Amino acid sequence: MAGGLFALLDDVAALARMAAASVDDVAAAAGKASTQAVGVVVDDTAVTPRYVKGLAAERELPIIAKIAKGSIRNKLLIILPVILVLSQFLPIAVTILLILGGLYLSYEGAEKIHHALAHRRAHREETAAEHLAEDVATESVDENKVIAEAVRTDLILSTEIMVISLQTVDHEPFLTRTIVLIVVAFLITALVYGVVALIVKMDDVGLHLVESGKNEKLGRGLVTAMPKVMSFLSTLGVVAMLWVGGHILLANSAELGWHAPYDAVHHVEHAVADATGALGEVLAWLTNTLISAIVGVLVGLVLVALVTPALARRSGDQAAAH
Repeated sequence: MAGGLFALLDDVAALARMAAASVDDVAAAAGKASTQAVGVVVDDTAVTPRYVKGLAAERELPIIAKIAKGSIRNKLLIILPVILVLSQFLPIAVTILLILGGLYLSYEGAEKIHHALAHRRAHREETAAEHLAEDVATESVDENKVIAEAVRTDLILSTEIMVISLQTVDHEPFLTRTIVLIVVAFLITALVYGVVALIVKMDDVGLHLVESGKNEKLGRGLVTAMPKVMSFLSTLGVVAMLWVGGHILLANSAELGWHAPYDAVHHVEHAVADATGALGEVLAWLTNTLISAIVGVLVGLVLVALVTPALARRSGDQAAAH
């Protein structure tokens, strides 16, 4: 009986060692998967501050928190089950989903550019009174609409993050893949929205430094700089949409068998790397990024040209119905 007890304890110890090794494997895999997706994480971090630009200071953190919750729901309740099932039974469908996401990001970025240009033309024709009325109107922000738009964009970027992470561990057993992706979902969401919250509240930190007298020079510098930083990040967010959208379209078109565009980009990228010596890798990456952004702009503008009249007709039909 004692021998049986010791055998049982040995089995328990062996299981414990296996469990510990599994935890280490999952942690290592999650870290590797997160690192592979870091490029899209940067884009996600750049895109999000655009949605809180112009909001009242006291509403910034609550809205970021709501967007973060929406992001976790996207990853765990929508993206994770879909990509796990599709990757197991229909891998090509994951590629198609990514292409649809690339089209959406390209459209979203190009639409922002189109809107900004149209808005600028309209401003040149406005009277001062109309300009003042518009400023008053823009102060009233529909928070639910802002959150919904941010979560919708996050769905595309999160899909890219999760699929890249999945590709890193696609050789692992199904359960391990699932656990790794859950860890990645929480890790990436905390990283992205933690950084976003820090960015948007830096002006408040500066104001506190000024009022407390601890470091007035630094505080005034932060207060002065943050509106410019937010404006820059807002623009960078649009560029990131176009860059990521274009890259998704190029890479996944090749996955579906249309290799010419992606091969052409790689040819140019390698030519730049070979011609520029020590800076080759950086300039090659910038070349790839620039071409991807151009592809995103071109595809996005075509989609804007196709979709905008349809949306206008739909709005007109709804107005006529009322």
